[in-house]
Amino acid sequence: MSTSTPLRTALIGVALAATALVPLQGTALAAPSGTGTAATTASASSSVSGIEDATALALARSLADPDWSREVRRAALAADSVGLGTLADDATASTGRKLAARITAADRGVAAAKGLGSGAGSLLRLGLADASMKGRLASGAAPLVAAAPSDDDGAATFTAYDSRGAAHELPLDSATDRPVYLVDIDGAKAVAEGLKVIDKTLESKGLGLPAPSAGAGLSAASGIDTTRIDSVRLGDVEEPFFKGDAEIFTLVTGFGKDGKPRVDTVEMPYLNKEDTTYYPGQVLVNWSDYKYDMADAVMMEDDGDTDYQALANAIAAVLLTITDQGAYIPLVDALLNAIPTNWWTDDPDYVESWYTLARSSSGQRNGAAGNGWMTVSPYHVPEL
Repeated sequence: MSTSTPLRTALIGVALAATALVPLQGTALAAPSGTGTAATTASASSSVSGIEDATALALARSLADPDWSREVRRAALAADSVGLGTLADDATASTGRKLAARITAADRGVAAAKGLGSGAGSLLRLGLADASMKGRLASGAAPLVAAAPSDDDGAATFTAYDSRGAAHELPLDSATDRPVYLVDIDGAKAVAEGLKVIDKTLESKGLGLPAPSAGAGLSAASGIDTTRIDSVRLGDVEEPFFKGDAEIFTLVTGFGKDGKPRVDTVEMPYLNKEDTTYYPGQVLVNWSDYKYDMADAVMMEDDGDTDYQALANAIAAVLLTITDQGAYIPLVDALLNAIPTNWWTDDPDYVESWYTLARSSSGQRNGAAGNGWMTVSPYHVPEL
């Protein structure tokens, strides 16, 4: 039997494609007047990073109110991060309450830009860029406010604002002496909601339909055969100091019982630090959903601007062109021709991948990119 390289190649391509479709560092509101085009401004301000930047500027200016500034300081010192919408909704200072409507609108804009729809709820959060800043903030140092910088564009600095709205350029590679509030996305919530979007979209296109209750020698009464992750470790998760924990998920792909390619999403909320070994005991592949005893896995990271609806649509557009011919067959050329050249970008949203995981796979499997490994084992899940 030949390997499932074509499916893995297609999945990486479409994943990078979707993340490349969204503008990255949006700074329209901070740009000097008269620069750029109206189209560029609209595009930047409607991206996740553009919305974060506009929210950071509005919040910075609001901190000119000392009562509201004290409320924000207390919240930032009490927790690593706090929901920005909740903070404004619960404010006693009038400035905070006035800001609430703007934050609600920003939350809706973020959800739309990430392809999450209206059910995602509040996504924007606020916290200090680094825990080392707490002492200076507690002693009364005036904070700056910034959008969490994108780590995709190769910039060496990012922009933070003071309470007058003035911009300050800060280095990306080290913490500053002045405390900095970061406006960021609740990555765990975004991933959870985003994977629901992928699942629903692919199922609607016939690429993720549930398998029949019996097949391949299994029945509901006998339980299911799975592959379990016993331990996993990643090297570089592409997260600079200011971004905090990585938000990792995995896309498992192979041929379903109906002979169509399928993709299953696996949320991995525990896998958030590099050079750390985790022991999740998590099911990666449910073999009762697959026709063959092989599947591939592509590990991704939510990079803030990840558009889950675009990712789902791109996956479907490519996988719908693949037909089952009784075995994994070489389809690399067809897939490469189907994917626009400009979609193949060097983007840190791709973390690692594993080829041809078999139902019988056991022990350590090194990732193809050399950026991580996992140990797996067959695991039978019996019926209760």
